[in-house]
Amino acid sequence: MRDKEATRDKILNAAEHVFAEKGYHGTLVDEIAESSKTSKGAIYFHFPSKEEIFFALMDRFANAVIEDIKQTISKERGALNKIEASLEFVLQSLVKRKRLAKLLLIHGHGLGPVYEKKRLEIYDRFADVIELHLQEAVDDGSIPPLDVEITAHAWLGAISELVIRWLYTGGPEPLERMHPALTALFLRGIGARPSKLN
Repeated sequence: MRDKEATRDKILNAAEHVFAEKGYHGTLVDEIAESSKTSKGAIYFHFPSKEEIFFALMDRFANAVIEDIKQTISKERGALNKIEASLEFVLQSLVKRKRLAKLLLIHGHGLGPVYEKKRLEIYDRFADVIELHLQEAVDDGSIPPLDVEITAHAWLGAISELVIRWLYTGGPEPLERMHPALTALFLRGIGARPSKLN
């Protein structure tokens, strides 16, 4: 079992490198096999298609970021502090994983509706984390009642646009420079003040 997981990880690591270098459409499965030092048969044992490799990378990226966010905000007290910490951490995490973020957010668009479906599935997972802490803030009286689902998706949309701009243009640099303005915009929009401005 461990050998299978190790082989799967090796394939994904190689695919991330080759996709980032050549783009999704420019990559051949043979090149992933060569880079991972596995066989084409081993790749198809774990992944039915190149598209499935790409989607597995999307899942791995989302799992890693969400798990890291949960660990980061578990150290914070209060729903608003958790929201601020999670926003800051997402930006830091994207900087750390810039190559993968660019691959998944920019190169994936050529895959059409199946990519969009997968992207929305992952966005929903991120939105769930935001919704949870927004609802906590409503429940503890930190902010007035609001539609946490719409708010969470609106925030994600704004973050996504800014991150895609950063990936294309390189600005702002560093990406974390967005955090104070973004936090102030988001929290004031829901009737709260960023703690660092109090």
